[in-house]
Amino acid sequence: MTAEIPAVEPARDLAGVPDCFSRLWTPYRMAYIQGADRPSDESAEDQCPFCRVAGLPDEEGLVVHRGETVFVVMNLYPYSPGHVLVCPYRHVSDYTGLTAEETVELARMTQAAIRTLSAISAPAGFNLGVNQGTVAGAGIAGHLHQHVVPRWAGDTNFLPVIARTRAIPQLLADARAALADGWVR
Repeated sequence: MTAEIPAVEPARDLAGVPDCFSRLWTPYRMAYIQGADRPSDESAEDQCPFCRVAGLPDEEGLVVHRGETVFVVMNLYPYSPGHVLVCPYRHVSDYTGLTAEETVELARMTQAAIRTLSAISAPAGFNLGVNQGTVAGAGIAGHLHQHVVPRWAGDTNFLPVIARTRAIPQLLADARAALADGWVR
């Protein structure tokens, strides 16, 4: 037997009358959609959220681990639990502009992030990536950053496709604490 979907008047939909859809409210995403913390001038270090975060205490800035030339920070708008960014301290936008030391430490810190995430939460795989430039998808194009995104079988569903929403089952502060406490070199 097939359940019938009741007809709902459009004006009543706006008032919150049930329409057979569940709602997953993600109001924190509105800050990202509206461009919060996105610099109006990509070259301005004083507007860069990564430059600002690097100067904050680790817990406040959600910094997981610090190296000599790069640091690891939680992504404020994660694709999955444990999604981190590996960022150079220096405000540089182009991968080819990294120094030899920054390039090596970025790679090593990415490896350490993978090892740590594997030990802490046992993902089945990872997406790694650098979006260089706004047209390539960089939200903060002025400051290069490497994404390390842990993945599990079945971790994505219809939400990103239909609702442009991701369900993240872990608070950023909790993920940061677990990763910082269990950092594997």
